[in-house]
Amino acid sequence: MSVPVLVAKSAPLPEADARVSPAHPKHGNPAVVGLAGFGLSTLVLQFHNVGWVAIGPVVWLGLIFGGVAQMIAGLQEMKAGNNFGYSAFTSYGCFWIALGLMLIGNATGLFRVTETDIGWYLVAWTLYTGIMTIGAMGISAVLGLLFVTLLAGFVLLDLAHFADPRFTVVAGYELMGCAGLALYGMAHAVFLDVFGRDVLPMGKPILR
Repeated sequence: MSVPVLVAKSAPLPEADARVSPAHPKHGNPAVVGLAGFGLSTLVLQFHNVGWVAIGPVVWLGLIFGGVAQMIAGLQEMKAGNNFGYSAFTSYGCFWIALGLMLIGNATGLFRVTETDIGWYLVAWTLYTGIMTIGAMGISAVLGLLFVTLLAGFVLLDLAHFADPRFTVVAGYELMGCAGLALYGMAHAVFLDVFGRDVLPMGKPILR
């Protein structure tokens, strides 16, 4: 994976902006949208899982920000040649869109799914997340930890659907930490561009 996913190139100082050639304009980092969409949607879902909010905000935020916006960010990562960001943001964008539509389908009686059905849906995403976790640990410490906590959250939700529903609350609190790491990564990229220095470091890769 190329560096721009979470560790963007150092931003030019304001004086240097005027020297950027019109033929080579500066482009934004798609990760600032992808990580925000992932982090905030995950956070609100966990608010629901621990009993703080109803399902409504989860569905609509998940569809629009976690789904559509994150998918668009992933497609922008494709243009940048960033395979990790392309796969992660596009895939998890699809995860949120599919989850939102399943919840709407259940509420309207269209293509109903059971708790067991959702459990197997989560198992499939657990496998995908396991693969991505290995890649994330080769990028930075924060991104690696983000995916480790995401993988742990999926495992807990799997257990909640097939073993004991009480694991849902445990997963809720654990995944709040995952959401916080995603928002930290977003802030890292934003602050790096704004201040021209690494205000929130991501740390060295766990695996190399």
